Amino acid sequence: MAELAKNQLHTAVITGYTAEGLGVARIHGQVVFVHGGVRGETCSVRILKILKNTAYARVEAVPEPSPARREPDCPHFPACGGCDFRHISYEEELEAKRQRVEDALRRVGGADIAVTEILGAETVDAYRNKCQFPISPDGRAGFFRARSHQVIPALDCRLQAPQANAAAAAVEGYLRDFDVPAYDETTHRGLLRHIYVRTNRDGQALVCLVVNGDRLPCEEDLVRRIRAACPDTVGVVLNVNQERTNVVLGGAYRTLWGEDTLTDTLCGLTFRLSAPAFYQVNRVQAERLYEKAIEFAGLTGRETVLDLYCGAGTITLAMARYAGRVIGAEIVPEAVENARENARENGIANAEFFCGDAGDVAQKLAAERLQPEVVVVDPPRKGLGEDVIPIIAAMGPERVVYVSCDPGTLARDVKRFAGQGYAAAQTAAVDLFPRTRHVETVCLLSKLKAEHHIEVDLSLDELDLTAAESKATYDEIKVYVLEKFGLKVSSLYISQVKRKCGLEVGENYNLPKSENAKVPTCPPEKERAIRAALEHYRMI
Repeated sequence: MAELAKNQLHTAVITGYTAEGLGVARIHGQVVFVHGGVRGETCSVRILKILKNTAYARVEAVPEPSPARREPDCPHFPACGGCDFRHISYEEELEAKRQRVEDALRRVGGADIAVTEILGAETVDAYRNKCQFPISPDGRAGFFRARSHQVIPALDCRLQAPQANAAAAAVEGYLRDFDVPAYDETTHRGLLRHIYVRTNRDGQALVCLVVNGDRLPCEEDLVRRIRAACPDTVGVVLNVNQERTNVVLGGAYRTLWGEDTLTDTLCGLTFRLSAPAFYQVNRVQAERLYEKAIEFAGLTGRETVLDLYCGAGTITLAMARYAGRVIGAEIVPEAVENARENARENGIANAEFFCGDAGDVAQKLAAERLQPEVVVVDPPRKGLGEDVIPIIAAMGPERVVYVSCDPGTLARDVKRFAGQGYAAAQTAAVDLFPRTRHVETVCLLSKLKAEHHIEVDLSLDELDLTAAESKATYDEIKVYVLEKFGLKVSSLYISQVKRKCGLEVGENYNLPKSENAKVPTCPPEKERAIRAALEHYRMI
């Protein structure tokens, strides 16, 4: 087999897309990821980098273009890392995203489920209601080049609201005219790090300036420039971030002028948003996403719903109208305060919110024997912490509605949920991020009941079992103990307790392999839980 070499030209047929939006081809039997490749076309590609099992290339010429290929409509594409799909039709983009979700769930998640629905956006430009402009060391606002921290100046981004572009241009002029140093992450010197702008349905804006310090020179002049460029600004806030970190926002805020929150409407509700509060960036598509989540939740008005990673309470309060009780958990204190205020302003009395890590709050509520019928999770891109899933399963909800912005971590967590007795039942993709590789997914996980899986018509008289031994398997006992008590128990512990209760076990079941081997003894709290399971299954 011929080997690939850097800078070689090859003819390749693009057969699909990677999760990052690159075209996929095979050259001399090796998988090659192609920048700018479009599925179904034959193109000439130049090899850029060769790894052990894969290679990277870019399109040099397209003698047989795909019908889905388009001329990019942005001068910053593809240098700017903001968009991935400006070279293909929106229909092709949607199919690539739908296929990505389905492939992840099947290959990574082990879920035999088809993603038949992807909800596309009516508007693919100017949909973002939050913008974070990084500032280059020479004072230019823009966006990072893909896989780098090099800022590509872009004050005319097609994805951002015009108010965000106007505010960034005003701040850029302020830096230049007042000779204010921009932040340089290599030296950790300079002041302005990011321009952070929120906008609402009415075109109002909240502008937040992220600073490597506690103040900026001539702050009143800065505020005047922002308000002149963006007359519907409701407030200008300074955020202090003096850490050597890639995290955008620091922990301290100071209001330079006006309000420190922005009010928006979503799903017929009013939400007050501080700078750090999580809020979906595409308002119209977020409403469709939440409608699908509510549909999957199957609420009748009586259920208790636990919403982990609730942000400013958007999903929580949207579901409150259809549930008996809703509980939200969020680690950002400002967002929790926003959520509580949003509940008050919308006259919602059946919602409560806790501040804390999702796993810690879930553990606390589980210890209080909370048993929600529905659990909703909308975690960050990294997905759920491994410890969170058993805690959720131990609460025994009938349904888990998982909202995800990353198909890979969603699929990983779907597989983990399967190990806890929950299977993917329905899935829908929703495109909140047109022209980018990102996609949101709503997945319904339903609790599996052991008695519903296998029905065997056997006469116990024909089996050599005692009546008690026919009641439950070791696995069923383990599931019961985990769901009811949040404890994991081994087969060894179950057999020890069964012996104490006079129940039969295999003659050599879980006995030590040598006379001197040390055998752990079932702890008292686990023995009590196992006895409860035996009682539940009427074995004692």
